[in-house]
Amino acid sequence: MKFTNGYWMTRKEIAPLYAVEYADHRIQGKELVIYAASAHIRDRGDCLNRGLLTVHLSSPAEDVICVSVRHFEGGFPRGPYMEMVQTDPAVIIEENAEEILYQSGSTKAIIDKRPSSWGIRFYDGERELTGTGWRNMSYMQNQESGKRYMVEQLALDVDEYIYGLGERFTPFVKNGQTVEMWNEDGGTASEISYKNIPFYLSNKGYGILIGHEEDISFEIASEKVEQVQFSVEGERLDYYVINGSTPKRTVQKYTELTGKPALPPAWSFGLWLTTSFTTNYDEQTTLEFIQGMEERDIPLHVFHFDCYWMEAYEWCNFAWDSKTFPDPKAMLERYHKRGLKICVWINPYIAQKSPLFFEAKEQGYLIRKKDGDIWQTDLWQAGVGVVDFTNPGAVKWYQDKLKTLLDMGVDCFKTDFGERIPVKDIQYHDGSDQVKMHNYYTYLYNQAVFELLEQERGTGEAVLFARSATVGGQKFPVHWGGDSSASYPSMAETLRGGLSLSCAGFGFWSHDMGGFENTAPADVYKRWCQFGMLSSHSRLHGSSSYRVPWLFDEEACDVLRKFVKLKCALMPYLYAQAVKSHEEGIPMMRPMFVEFPEDRACEPLDRQYMLGDSLLVAPIFKESGQVEYYAPEGDWFNLLTGTIVAGGKWQKEVHDYFFMPLLLRPGTILAVGAHTERPDYDFSENVRLLLYLPENHMEAETYVTDLNGNITMHISAVRKDDQIEVHMDGVKNGYTLETVGDSELNIVELT
Repeated sequence: MKFTNGYWMTRKEIAPLYAVEYADHRIQGKELVIYAASAHIRDRGDCLNRGLLTVHLSSPAEDVICVSVRHFEGGFPRGPYMEMVQTDPAVIIEENAEEILYQSGSTKAIIDKRPSSWGIRFYDGERELTGTGWRNMSYMQNQESGKRYMVEQLALDVDEYIYGLGERFTPFVKNGQTVEMWNEDGGTASEISYKNIPFYLSNKGYGILIGHEEDISFEIASEKVEQVQFSVEGERLDYYVINGSTPKRTVQKYTELTGKPALPPAWSFGLWLTTSFTTNYDEQTTLEFIQGMEERDIPLHVFHFDCYWMEAYEWCNFAWDSKTFPDPKAMLERYHKRGLKICVWINPYIAQKSPLFFEAKEQGYLIRKKDGDIWQTDLWQAGVGVVDFTNPGAVKWYQDKLKTLLDMGVDCFKTDFGERIPVKDIQYHDGSDQVKMHNYYTYLYNQAVFELLEQERGTGEAVLFARSATVGGQKFPVHWGGDSSASYPSMAETLRGGLSLSCAGFGFWSHDMGGFENTAPADVYKRWCQFGMLSSHSRLHGSSSYRVPWLFDEEACDVLRKFVKLKCALMPYLYAQAVKSHEEGIPMMRPMFVEFPEDRACEPLDRQYMLGDSLLVAPIFKESGQVEYYAPEGDWFNLLTGTIVAGGKWQKEVHDYFFMPLLLRPGTILAVGAHTERPDYDFSENVRLLLYLPENHMEAETYVTDLNGNITMHISAVRKDDQIEVHMDGVKNGYTLETVGDSELNIVELT
């Protein structure tokens, strides 16, 4: 939201109150309270008829400083509030004639006490990160609408880039953009987002989290090109300066504060195939898909039934359409015997035709209007009401309906929607603020389903396929990118969205391989299969047409087979990276600048990514098969072509559908499994270790886990001249070391 006309003038309807100079302060335990005057105080008369801004500084965790800016504090705020892990770090508060220091860990806030010199500067040690100063922190009144806003502007450096703010499909670097934090269903080709996360990450190695669930408006080098501005309606604005010194460590600190991703089961990393959305399907159709994959030797691991497993107009009734699926339990048993896991589509809406609507109405389980009536709409399904997850009874009721499906043989759920949540004339069971609940609703929705899966299937077996999210949603994986189109531009915007989302610690992410809307040409489908199988999770899904590969061409079957088997073979490496994401909060798929912050060439890159610590993936977005990508310093090894790629510069290559840039990072030990048919197996059994230590004195280490995420093998190696020394813990027998051709790649084979 913009409040000014240019640099000097505010808009005619806006009456501003700026923080202009320090007036006073108090120390309350580990909290520092600053009073900021709205004008220069020359004498006692200047203290009259003027507002103050009260600024509270506190630290919920080491190297995190919370800034709470308040105007009137007489109100009684209502939740919901984002969940945060609070620790009790040591803080330092010191004062001299000109400054006050507030410090947590190595992160400092320095408040300027000099007359007419208001400012708070934030430092990492002696390195300045950002700051607020003259006419930055303010309270704005719109005299036409009567609305009031709290506003902050934080400085941008000359060479500073901003990333994140949720799953955004607009340009990856957010400088110059206006971004609104309001969950909506808009597809991947618009500026709106299913997953709004009010956290941005700077290439300088710090991040800013805005501590509000309601609509937050960002102007990122747009209203004031030297600043990131954020504003929220009301009398208070809270934000957190999170400093990890590097982008990766800052993402880790963010997840330490808001929650780390759960560890998904290994089987979920395999290939998912769906019925698609509005297509016709029954057991014969789905069986043809499954048998078709078997006949073509394409490993399949999860089968998903989309909306029409239930009867039309009754979403959700959580009952199989008996006309289409007369004996669902027996059907699911047959699919389980084929080694498949089963996923079914759900959403948090109950249509009026569903028998559950009146049950939920009578029990008070649906969101109500302030007059007590059920809020309803015809958008999506006729007369839908929305489950009120602030009501513990409604949560239990909803979970009981899903438990019946789990008892029948369903393994997981696609938790679709969660964005179309009403905000006008609404009351919640627990009295939550209707505007704040719009974005926060998805947290309660996915939490209710995920926790049921943990209870019924056990920790480590729970997994969702969720579309909407807010702060903390990363705790309930997996998330997918929403409704894309079947084209290369849509494939690229999908990747931008996933990389932006990863900046908020979402460790596990997927997308609709082949695109959701329309039907891709075979060329796009095959390239999207490459990209999809080299994502953390991989699902074939569409809208009005099926996504089985033989409907595109027979070569598509060969391409899909190759990359599914490749992913299964890479599972010892991938699952170890998943464990790292779960334990440390580092996403599996991450932008290049997060992994290589010292390489300035990596900062704008959004058509390639790191898949874990050691694999660089550059999907191909052109029918010609041409791809341009950047490899950081060092000699990289293409796992698919066996060629060396010189780093520190751009590469231009052309690949057919069976090859692409999949580069092994120098200084890596890559664990490769002995199985190509399944993602869930004993990763230690006959594991092969690819040692790539092309430089003298180069060291590397890795580990292999079991299916519960426990380390079973630890491997380290060092190159000394022409000799490779290998050390392995957890290996009972010996090994052989073999050099591949004339390359520097070595293979360790266990004996």
